[in-house]
Amino acid sequence: MAQWGRNPEVDWPARPDTSLALNRMGTFDWDLDSGRMFLDPTALEVIDLRPDEFDGTTAGLRPRIPPADEARLAARVAQALDDGHSHYGAYVRGRRRDGTLAWLHIQGHIMRDPGGRPYRVIGILRDAAHDPGEPAAAGERAEGRRRMTGVVERTTAILAHARTVNDVTDVLKDPEALGHLGAVSVMLGVVDGGRIHLVAEGQLGSYVPEIEYTRIDAQFPMSEAVRTMQPVYLASREEFQLGYPQLWPYIEPLSVRSGVYLPLIAQGRPIGALGLLYTRDGDFTAEERNLLMALGSGIAQSLQRAMLFEQEHDLAEGLQRAMLPRRIPDVPGALIAVRYRSARMGRDIGGDWYDVIPLGEGRVGVMIGDVEGHDTDAAAVMGQLRIVLRAYVVEGHTPGTAMARASAFLRELQTERFATCTYAEVDLTSGMLRMVRAGHLDPVVRRGDGSCHRVQAAGGLPLGLPPREQSGTGSGYPVTSLELHPGDTLVLCTDGLIERPGADPDTGMRELMDAVRGGPVDVEELADVLCDLVGDSGGGDDMALLVLRRRGTPTGRGGGPLHHRLDPGDPEGPAMARHLIRAAAAAWGARDRADEIELAADELMTNALVHTDGPAELGMRLTAQGRIRIEVEDSSSALPRRREAGDWAVSGRGLLLVEQLADAWGVEPRGGGKRVWCEFAVTAPEPAAG
Repeated sequence: MAQWGRNPEVDWPARPDTSLALNRMGTFDWDLDSGRMFLDPTALEVIDLRPDEFDGTTAGLRPRIPPADEARLAARVAQALDDGHSHYGAYVRGRRRDGTLAWLHIQGHIMRDPGGRPYRVIGILRDAAHDPGEPAAAGERAEGRRRMTGVVERTTAILAHARTVNDVTDVLKDPEALGHLGAVSVMLGVVDGGRIHLVAEGQLGSYVPEIEYTRIDAQFPMSEAVRTMQPVYLASREEFQLGYPQLWPYIEPLSVRSGVYLPLIAQGRPIGALGLLYTRDGDFTAEERNLLMALGSGIAQSLQRAMLFEQEHDLAEGLQRAMLPRRIPDVPGALIAVRYRSARMGRDIGGDWYDVIPLGEGRVGVMIGDVEGHDTDAAAVMGQLRIVLRAYVVEGHTPGTAMARASAFLRELQTERFATCTYAEVDLTSGMLRMVRAGHLDPVVRRGDGSCHRVQAAGGLPLGLPPREQSGTGSGYPVTSLELHPGDTLVLCTDGLIERPGADPDTGMRELMDAVRGGPVDVEELADVLCDLVGDSGGGDDMALLVLRRRGTPTGRGGGPLHHRLDPGDPEGPAMARHLIRAAAAAWGARDRADEIELAADELMTNALVHTDGPAELGMRLTAQGRIRIEVEDSSSALPRRREAGDWAVSGRGLLLVEQLADAWGVEPRGGGKRVWCEFAVTAPEPAAG
């Protein structure tokens, strides 16, 4: 409820003489705190409401004011309240009881407390078609003048939100925007070098391809307006015919009898021209010319702003695209699709990126990330971070180490920015996937049978943030492992794909999961489907997407041979290999010997890593004789030999264990290296009865 003691000299509701004193005619009184509004009988009559139909709030006016006009009036009032103005005024259309529309004029005086906070508006509401004291003979012209004024105000307000040239042309094509000017055709031309490009035409259909482009020095009224930077007024068909014979063949079939061509001038230079054609005869009054010039000025400012937005965005987007990979390499064993979509917000762009890194020997690294911020600096940081993370991976660092070094690099840049990122390394021969996540979204995997799930990958801090205190020797970015079977699909994306205005992130993630689950198998088509989730605008943020599908026919777990690379200094490699070995042994019917198989394989892997200087390759497969064969290949030509270890020796028992556990074992020289192998017999399961 309003506190009436703030301004005791003005009572509620305001007396008619008070309203007239403040606004020179009355009569509404609106308490902003309580929302109550008072309309006197004259105001109710103007808006065509009976007293019992008005509920005493602004919502009670909605049956008589069209939604578009209500929104424009609300924006005008809000701007006046926020900007500290004491008055506002606007022309709006009112819908009478019989459905016809009539122009209304609203003026308000804003009352504020000593702190400047608005708490009350006292104003007038009048029928704009009747000015008191104006002769009846001039009523029609006065109504037309007010109508044009309202249209100019409304068009300028709408154009203030235009961000692209298409936004401007859409407004000019809209009959509701400029139709009340009385024009039967509206044309917009934009200066393009030494020519004028006709980019918009509305209503009458006077556009023809032959004059889509005209030279500025040609004998056309639009060219003359641009050339002289002065409006061209044509009051009769004769003026069209005599002044512009090249245009006359296109005007003659139309019902056009007059027209005006306004130069659109921004910062002292012409950027285009606006043409309006009329079916009326006669010259334009001085007041009409002033209104048209005001319209041209507003359109010129909006057009220039839109052109600058597009130029700046194209420049920034070009910078960002230059930082992304120019092409995605072909990777044997995988199908990969990438997408990037920017949010069209002037020069605002994000630091989203993706990359695909062939690592040789059937392995590939894929990454996706997002630098905090939406500007060209974010794009520049993104480019540096992508390149340095790629370099660490190519150098042979493990995923966790590469991510930790990239985080340290970003801190050393001192940009005060952070970034989220996911990096996955896939062995396309074995299907083994190792993944690290730095504050990024969980990846999504769709299996070959159509099932879909989020990968609950262990995560570290976003890149660039100070590391937590580590209790051990870990990098701070734990590795999550899983098996990617033939036909499985991995989906990585940035948060621009799941953000929805006014909705929580879980809504977008559910939509993403549904789209991945029900989307096409082809990775290019699936990428397009996922991009369509956010439409052409990219939502409120940029979006990057990477989809990888492992080639091959979908099979059950352990359905094919296992291959896994072992790198010196990688403490996680043998552990992952042991996990895969146990899973494969169970899938191939050797669950009862899984411990023996794992122990023998572990001894072979340890020998290769301890007694050689380079990496090793683990292989596991079913032989034609139905045996499980484990092979470890390294680059050393020195053959292993069995030793008799003493009671207190800490080594020397490896091959003895392999010999005791396996059904067979041996060594095969391989050029510059060797292959050590062992085999285990598998007990075939008994066939089911019947």
